[in-house]
Amino acid sequence: VGFDNSYPPYGYIGDDGEYTGFDLDLAERVAGENGWEIELMPIDWDAKDALLNQGTVNCIWNGFTMEGREDDYTFSEPYMLNQQVIVTKADSGINTAADLAGKTVITQIDSAALEVLEGDQKELADTFGRLDTVGDYNNAFLQLESGTVDAVACDLSIAAYQMAAKPDVYFQLADPLSSEHYAVGFKKGDEALAQQVTDTLKQLYADGVVSEVCAKYADQGLSEDNWILK
Repeated sequence: VGFDNSYPPYGYIGDDGEYTGFDLDLAERVAGENGWEIELMPIDWDAKDALLNQGTVNCIWNGFTMEGREDDYTFSEPYMLNQQVIVTKADSGINTAADLAGKTVITQIDSAALEVLEGDQKELADTFGRLDTVGDYNNAFLQLESGTVDAVACDLSIAAYQMAAKPDVYFQLADPLSSEHYAVGFKKGDEALAQQVTDTLKQLYADGVVSEVCAKYADQGLSEDNWILK
């Protein structure tokens, strides 16, 4: 399982130094149900395609947006609703998208947020003073907190996680940039494995396991209300 180890609450390094996260827990439960051995492999996000095509990893499972990528991967059925949003500092005076004019916005390399800002929301991005990219969202939020940048464009789950940790520091703009879905990505043509993972996730939902895992990460901003695979 290829994942980004700085993408809480879906995949990250816990306080004990071990890999943890909502998606990693799901992957381990799916593997257990099927009698598979599982290896969690942190990867450079911009190298994910090469690693998948080389067979170094069998899937990308870590808050992986499927919209716009359907031609490049075989996906499981989507399991989680997601949005792309803008987060600023609570005391910045930036309260709407119009307030981002002339400001510096940062997002992750090869992210869904970047794709939206270069696509459907390009008109908005053209009003920014600068659109920067960074290797991971933890770095992006450190830059936001320090004042190096004015806003972060990211997944709703990332925003919820950061704001749960520092509710007085961050502010999320009300209007999302887009709405989309998370799914597990496989090498193009790997239909059988994708279907087996989908079927197992449905069974885990029916058995109450998904509710249990969602509850484990609820204090990190993750909500079962966004689970859609039933």
